[in-house]
Amino acid sequence: MVKVTNLAKNYGDVVAIKGLSFELEKGKIYGFLGPNGAGKSTTMNIMTGYIAPSAGTVVINGHDIRKEPEKAKQNIGYLPELPPLYTDMRVGEYITFAQELKKVPRDSRPEELKKILGLTGLEEYEYRMIRNLSKGYKQRVGLAQALVGDPEVIILDEPTVGLDPQQIIEMRNLMRSLREDHIVILSTHILTEVTEVCDEVLIISNGELAARGTPDELENKLEKKTRIDIEVLGDADKVRTALKRVESIDSILEGDKSDSGDSVKITVETSSEEDIRAEVAKALAAAALPVLSMNVESSSMEDVFLSVTQQTKGRIENNDAASETGDEAETDESGVNDDDNSDEEESDEKKGDEE
Repeated sequence: MVKVTNLAKNYGDVVAIKGLSFELEKGKIYGFLGPNGAGKSTTMNIMTGYIAPSAGTVVINGHDIRKEPEKAKQNIGYLPELPPLYTDMRVGEYITFAQELKKVPRDSRPEELKKILGLTGLEEYEYRMIRNLSKGYKQRVGLAQALVGDPEVIILDEPTVGLDPQQIIEMRNLMRSLREDHIVILSTHILTEVTEVCDEVLIISNGELAARGTPDELENKLEKKTRIDIEVLGDADKVRTALKRVESIDSILEGDKSDSGDSVKITVETSSEEDIRAEVAKALAAAALPVLSMNVESSSMEDVFLSVTQQTKGRIENNDAASETGDEAETDESGVNDDDNSDEEESDEKKGDEE
């Protein structure tokens, strides 16, 4: 189990993360999401023991990363976005070297090496120089070193960046195979990847945990908006007039005209849970406007991500603005009091002179 409690990290006056708390359990793949600068990488670096937190604790399988760093790190496998490979070594030599660093018992190293090579599909590459491998296979070697010592927690930072479609599929299948016996943390900007492989999603925004849940749970929390992209043969104004007769449509957005100029592309949005395509088609047919195409697009993980991060950003900006307004008001009030006192003092002085 991974337990993060009230984690905070400051770089001088810059607050990278603040009050971050969550727990992770074995048997799941966790998607770790956040915009650039949200504190995601800082959190992962603290969890791996690479940097120290300003406050809070990280406990890995019962071991505090600060108090028992060696025992905690024995339970962590980490694949950075740029794998730390020694390209002048052979694949098997490099993994054996990683076993030595992780203090894997010498007598169990050959068996573990064979197992890891099989798991990552590197059996035929054991004696290959790492520098001669493709990017996809270098990524596999990086993952192989993360699996050394059979750690309970495996942290993967952008593991599919730069891979071709086939390699991406293989990497995702490999991540799924690790789920049962490990806690897998996947950090990625590819939101479709999160939907496909992750059991739970944690969204970090402005150094805080902005949302957590399964992909379905997060999408259900979002206000449901279904978009229908329609291409219609006819005049744009007539199309809009016809679509306004459909009560379920919340908004109508005009798109680009076709290359020929004979048709118009329009997007309609609806919060109705019913499929309104039939209503739309009937309304357009009644106005003698032929439908060339109609595509439905529902709320996605991308919509969830944008909604959550924008809400967090807006809340923080409002708090900052309120704080600044409060400071100004306090200053103004102080200034007014000083002016009033000075006026009273001047008045007293005049009275004294007159007397």
